[in-house]
Amino acid sequence: MTGGARGVLRIGNASGFYGDRFCAVREMLEDGPLDVLTGDYLAELTMLILGRDRLKNPELGYARTFLRQLEDTLGLAHERGVRLVTNAGGLNPAGLADAVRALAAKLQLPVTVAHVEGDDLMPYGAGALTANAYLGGAGITAALRAGADVVVTGRVTDAALVSGPAAWWFDWSPDDHDRLAGAVVAGHVLECGTQATGGNYAFFTRHDVRRPGFPLAEIEADGSAVITKHPGTGGAVTVGTVTAQLLYETQGPRYLGPDVTARLDTVRLRPDGPDRVRIEGVRGEAPPGTLKVGITRIGGHRNEVTFVLTGLDIEAKAALVRAQLAPALEGLATAEWTLARTDRPDARTEETASALLRLVVRDPDPDRVGRALTSSAVELALASYPGFHVTAPPAPPQPYGVFDTAHVPVGTVPHTVVLADGTRLAIATRGAGDAVAGRSGDGLPGDGLPGGPAARPGPQPQPQPQPLPHPHPPRLPHPPDPPAPPARRHGGGAPETTRAPLGLVAGARSGDKGGDANLGVWVETDEAYAWLEATLTPAALKELLPEARLLPVERHALPGLRALNFLLPGLLGAGAASAPRFDPQAKALAEWLRARHLDIPTHLLPHPEVGP
Repeated sequence: MTGGARGVLRIGNASGFYGDRFCAVREMLEDGPLDVLTGDYLAELTMLILGRDRLKNPELGYARTFLRQLEDTLGLAHERGVRLVTNAGGLNPAGLADAVRALAAKLQLPVTVAHVEGDDLMPYGAGALTANAYLGGAGITAALRAGADVVVTGRVTDAALVSGPAAWWFDWSPDDHDRLAGAVVAGHVLECGTQATGGNYAFFTRHDVRRPGFPLAEIEADGSAVITKHPGTGGAVTVGTVTAQLLYETQGPRYLGPDVTARLDTVRLRPDGPDRVRIEGVRGEAPPGTLKVGITRIGGHRNEVTFVLTGLDIEAKAALVRAQLAPALEGLATAEWTLARTDRPDARTEETASALLRLVVRDPDPDRVGRALTSSAVELALASYPGFHVTAPPAPPQPYGVFDTAHVPVGTVPHTVVLADGTRLAIATRGAGDAVAGRSGDGLPGDGLPGGPAARPGPQPQPQPQPLPHPHPPRLPHPPDPPAPPARRHGGGAPETTRAPLGLVAGARSGDKGGDANLGVWVETDEAYAWLEATLTPAALKELLPEARLLPVERHALPGLRALNFLLPGLLGAGAASAPRFDPQAKALAEWLRARHLDIPTHLLPHPEVGP
């Protein structure tokens, strides 16, 4: 039976990050039927962790959790005919594939394992800890077509774990842009696991989310899909939970990927029954002619001390300790002070009478931010502000990572599938830039890496190390925003407003993209969207979030989702691994915004009596 003759593809997810619920693989296999089960283990910070593992032992570099999960589930997956697709291979997909084969042999299971490689660009990454291109799903498709029961990849896009199996199941061609775009959107919803079923959801009090089940998608031959979960599992799948995940860590209306460019401004959601949301109408365009490369480096060493300031004269106490430590901080690469006024007047507990003064230091030399610094802080114990104490004893300095991106022409990356018998299958590279890659004046980094055809079977010549290029691909024009519906007026004039938190009418979700933060905001009615679209401009966002005032904030409207998506470039410095701020991955940025007060039309509020 060919893939085109198959019915709906039921594809689930059992991991959204390295460290997610360990028993989820078993739960997803036991709780209902599936055709494919995926697991996403990689993130920018994870690549840094795996890179350090590989430095200690070249045989490591993959997510070892996945292998332990298979010890009591590989037989179950084989028994039920469920294919397993995962990016847990990280920096060493061949090593993990070999380990899975060894486990299958130990369990006496006739399981065929293939892996996808070619993403590792370390030969080019002088000074880098890791350098990996984000591959698409075509290698996964080829591995499944070749009969693999388990497909292990390195760095692929998160959505490729779904679009690759979908292209195999339905026998799509690389030119089926709309179908592929639908699968990419479904993959983006599934990739973070329980975030699609009520986890981290702005309106979490509406549902029982104590233990949300993992999501699955029922993908159809035209690329449309229904997001749902196994019956009887916790959490909820609603238009709101799916909208929240669609806005997570995306940027403009065009969602660029190596298989297709998905147009997020064409996505339409509608309920399809209890815990079922249909995704339809997704349009796709050709993929770009470049691949994103994620690069991690050791940026230096960091340390921190948090001083507790209690009672009166908080500002004066902070000023005193900063002045006393100033000589010890001279010459450091960076020294950042943050005063969090968590104290309250006339507090009933000592903790609520206290503020936190946090010092974070960074330097290439670990000795500069080690004992010499912490000793200077400890020596103040009897010679500084009244009530002096710190939250933790002095700690040794820790290395921190820096995340950066580059873009390379698709033809320079040898996307390759390695089957169980050692056969190597080259994956042809395609993209909108194929005919123009390297053309002068097109803005593509055509001369940064050696060009050439896609990888061919057999050993490939080892390229000579060269620096990775750093320019970004050319920016595509954003589609024009459809007009917003008109706001309701009272008596022909401006509506009555109430000063209230934005979160009473809007949901939001935020996250990190390297050093940038993404912040999506949505509402549930057309009328509320008309107000949101007119009110929450980039200038208004900067007023509500003062940390963003100096940033070139971008706003992208998605009326089909009743949503606005903001990009805050540079808010996170050099990325989560360098931990430059209190919330280094911007996970709670959205909740901060929802807690800010502004003038909201009173009739939009869920309880009109809510006051300022």
